[in-house]
Amino acid sequence: MSLRHRLLAASTALATAAVGALVAVSLTASPAAAADDYSAYVMGYFKESPNASGDSYALHLAVSRDGLDWMPLNQNDPVATPTEGMGGLRDPYLLRKQDGTFVALATDLKGRVFNLDNQYIHVWDSTNLTSFTGYRRVKLHSMATHSWAPEAFWVPSRNQYAVIYSAYNGTRDVFMVNYTTDFVDMGTPEVFFDPGFSVLDGDVLVDGSTFYLSYKNLSDSNLYVARSTTGAPNSFTTISGGLRQGDAIEAPVLVKSNTSSTVWLWGDSFAPANAVVYGWQTTNVDGGSWSAMNQRAFTPPINAKHVTITPITSAEHDALVDRWGAPSWNRLKSSNYPDRYVRHAGNLARIDPFPMDPTADQQWRVVPGLADSAGVSFESVNFPGRYLRHSAYNLRLDPNDGTSIFRADATFYPTAGLGDSSWTSFRSYNYPDRYIRHSGYALRIDVLSPSSPATARQDATFDITY
Repeated sequence: MSLRHRLLAASTALATAAVGALVAVSLTASPAAAADDYSAYVMGYFKESPNASGDSYALHLAVSRDGLDWMPLNQNDPVATPTEGMGGLRDPYLLRKQDGTFVALATDLKGRVFNLDNQYIHVWDSTNLTSFTGYRRVKLHSMATHSWAPEAFWVPSRNQYAVIYSAYNGTRDVFMVNYTTDFVDMGTPEVFFDPGFSVLDGDVLVDGSTFYLSYKNLSDSNLYVARSTTGAPNSFTTISGGLRQGDAIEAPVLVKSNTSSTVWLWGDSFAPANAVVYGWQTTNVDGGSWSAMNQRAFTPPINAKHVTITPITSAEHDALVDRWGAPSWNRLKSSNYPDRYVRHAGNLARIDPFPMDPTADQQWRVVPGLADSAGVSFESVNFPGRYLRHSAYNLRLDPNDGTSIFRADATFYPTAGLGDSSWTSFRSYNYPDRYIRHSGYALRIDVLSPSSPATARQDATFDITY
């Protein structure tokens, strides 16, 4: 059951929903699950924020039931950190191997100064992503160039894994490939994809006997999708037009839905430290037509960069949550401005665009209502003991002074969203005809009802997410 549904359930559940307690499920190594068994997804990523205060050049994990709304694990802190090379990573990749276990690959980089001459990548083994073992750096080539954004896929005709990565061939950036069976002996590098212009960030989705390659064209800064029936080097033909959202785009990843014919293409902003994820979808990759997705439809983890997404089973999902833990905080996403989240700034509450610093300004502990445990109150993560409360109808972040007036002002009842019943609105405890809404991006409580103008009802509707 989602957090949103729990908050809209019985009053007892309202008091505990934000904690997100989950049932522990044990998990051991198993053969590769059939696609029919996959009912969830795991994401890997590193983190960057605009002023670098939220940067983390390590492996982070998140999980999702639907591939759209993501819950970061381990409080959005790392689950594995490199100890060799540059001591950090970018561009992680998670691959389920043929025996059902996983391997994690990553670029050997730390920070925002790029090493253009590094022949190594980071590698970990993992039975089920609840722990990471066998850490090593492996050498891919002896060229005077980099080994960026390593990704891998199984090639049945060779009975080997292909590891592809970005490198400079002396003329332009191309994709190289090494073939391996154990991610220790990496074999001999060869050119995998060289379309005659520089490319970056290759990702291969294997769908039956068809191989789809997404990549960034550095000549026009757009994303493209190519196709091959063999997955062999230099066998891919581009089948899509250029795709871009925002000012710039990179890091494409193709993901097939577990439950439908939908295929998603994710990418993130190329702007320095602008951790905005964008999405497209299609039900016919070969047709080459992709529809841009509204950010209302999905919510990535805070500050996630260069994501990798892998389907998992329900048991694996629950084992990951049991091992790493669900967040102790939430975010509130605006319905009609889905790139904006509720945050405090100068002790005032407002909705601001993501990303933002400090990161914790947008994180809230949703606790039982201070005046009525059937409602909720919002405690600041980075200013514990301070809560959102209304004063002269405006929402502020103030310290709890212990008075009954404060407790009443800081208590709200979650209801079905006035603008979308699958989202949430928050009705004031002591002004029951008023709801939290944004106006000029500032938060206040206003008189609203299901018959209020549509724009006002959307202003008062939020997604309770992470």
